[in-house]
Amino acid sequence: MAKKTKREHFWMECTECGERNYRTEVNTMGGIPKMELKKYCKRDRKRTVHKLRKK
Repeated sequence: MAKKTKREHFWMECTECGERNYRTEVNTMGGIPKMELKKYCKRDRKRTVHKLRKK
């Protein structure tokens, strides 16, 4: 039987405009990771840095 991991849903928020564009599922067994990814922002129409935010 597989181990159960604790996964939670988080939103990826744009650092420039503050809009939450993407939803992702993250493993939180060792604490919440500090993730920063370059993703496309629809409002700014360019690739910007997005950070994890819990809603």
